[in-house]
Amino acid sequence: MEYRLESYRHAVEVLNSVPEYKEVWLEIQAALDGISDEDIIELQVRKYTKQKSISKALNKLIEERMTDLGWNSESPIFSSPELNFNQDTGRKDGVWRLDLAKECISVEVSFNHGEAIAWNLVKPVIAGEVNHVEKAIETKIGVVICATQDMKSSCGFDGSVGHFEKILKYMLPLRSMLTIPIVIVGLEAPKTFDIEVIQTDKGKRGIVRRF
Repeated sequence: MEYRLESYRHAVEVLNSVPEYKEVWLEIQAALDGISDEDIIELQVRKYTKQKSISKALNKLIEERMTDLGWNSESPIFSSPELNFNQDTGRKDGVWRLDLAKECISVEVSFNHGEAIAWNLVKPVIAGEVNHVEKAIETKIGVVICATQDMKSSCGFDGSVGHFEKILKYMLPLRSMLTIPIVIVGLEAPKTFDIEVIQTDKGKRGIVRRF
């Protein structure tokens, strides 16, 4: 995949120069570089053919590639069992969890509603700042992976989904809250296909359209 980077608080420079971060940063890049248009098409057609966008297929591919490299999926921010599980259902509580984490780096994959942008940016900060609850992971740098406007427009994403360009607009107003270095990774639109959204009797769905 092709993508662009926006570095906040010199995050990319730190990742490329500090030995303890560099190898883990290279793993993120390798995971994204290794996802081809064909990989997305194959999974979309095989498993997510009823979906309107490629968001679930893309999220699954990123998760698989990174967990294969030793990343922890759904990693809890805090050690406290009370914050990791919903006491009513007995299931994992996603509120205080990171999408992916390894060593000192936390990753959020942000293909959700634009209203979640601030929360996706703040979660790695919570994992990195000192507070009164014991941490399960100590984050030094956050990475937020999202779609660019071009990918959003061509790949069936809902109009309300936050995207790379919109996320960048949040950085300045949130500056006092975003106290750790963060990289925003904007995924570019595929080169060999797009998604045509059609209306069916069961709702909207996306059809892969090759170029």
